[in-house]
Amino acid sequence: MRDPHRDDIDASLDLLLDQTPFMDVRAPIEFEHGAIPGAVNVPILDDDQRAAIGTRYKEAGQDAAIELGLELATPDIRAERLDAWASFARQHPNGYLYCFRGGLRSNTTQAWLREAGIHFPLVRGGYKALRRVLIDAFEERLATRNLQVLAGPTGSGKTEVIHAWRVSLDLEGRAGHRGSAFGATFAPQPAQIDWENQISLDWARLDVHGDAPVLVEDEAHLIGRIHLIPELHHKMQKAPVIALEAPMQERVDRLLDDYVNHALQHFSQQEPDNPWPLLGDYVSQNLHRIRKRLGGVRHEQLQQAVPDAVDAMARQRDPGGFNRIIETLLTDYYDPMYQYQLSGRADQVVFRGNAEAVLDWLEHQRHV
Repeated sequence: MRDPHRDDIDASLDLLLDQTPFMDVRAPIEFEHGAIPGAVNVPILDDDQRAAIGTRYKEAGQDAAIELGLELATPDIRAERLDAWASFARQHPNGYLYCFRGGLRSNTTQAWLREAGIHFPLVRGGYKALRRVLIDAFEERLATRNLQVLAGPTGSGKTEVIHAWRVSLDLEGRAGHRGSAFGATFAPQPAQIDWENQISLDWARLDVHGDAPVLVEDEAHLIGRIHLIPELHHKMQKAPVIALEAPMQERVDRLLDDYVNHALQHFSQQEPDNPWPLLGDYVSQNLHRIRKRLGGVRHEQLQQAVPDAVDAMARQRDPGGFNRIIETLLTDYYDPMYQYQLSGRADQVVFRGNAEAVLDWLEHQRHV
């Protein structure tokens, strides 16, 4: 029996904010290019089938494409698809399905499920309509919500402040990258569209805090291979700046943990018996990326220091060599670059202080 409370539905922001389970029946290649946050790909066509049907559609029209689709849907394939869809429907009774435009693939999926005695509603307009909702939500908030930008020298703990402050967007966290030459993690970055969709949804969820300014970390136009949306980057460049401060040793300790120890943990999973050559190669490759900015002599000096730093860590668990490399990078490369960039925005700085002071100031501003 058809549940009157589970009819097909229009795309809406509330549907997304409620963390509605979505079954994405597009082909895997479409899903990888961009999907709704949290959606699960349970495709009606694999990539090869989608390509073949698309070619038939261009050559002979829709009816011929549908006919080919029916030919490709052998009893075994149909049973496999139905089993996967039914499993999702049972696990997510409040969910919805979508394809790209809410058309043939969605309706076919729904019809096959109905023949099996399962009613599962779809999103009218499909992924395209849901994506439009997210774009509109982002553009509206970009036009109406104020931003505050958290600047600070490398290693000052900006990410920790972003995580600690409830009215914030974690641009780097969602991008899976720390935003520097050493910023790559050991997991792939999301697709550009996935990042945009997730940030749009994160920002909409901050509406519960009223019109409080949203805190974001100061970023260049690229976070790894993720491009900041130009309008967002422009607004960040014009926003008030909060300058986070931290003593050198605290910054060195943080970077040692974030980069060297994190990398060592990763390589220890790959080569439990001897991860050290991998660690040395990793540090050397990252230094090589900034060799032009370091200058030839300084780059060579740092590269020569890497083997001894690795050896001291391997033999004695002594991080001293890495500490010296990190401090040199901060003093000679990152800090001058940061000071130069901040000097161009000196009139935008509204507060300076350590993490505790910054969080106290932000809290005070909310009550002013």
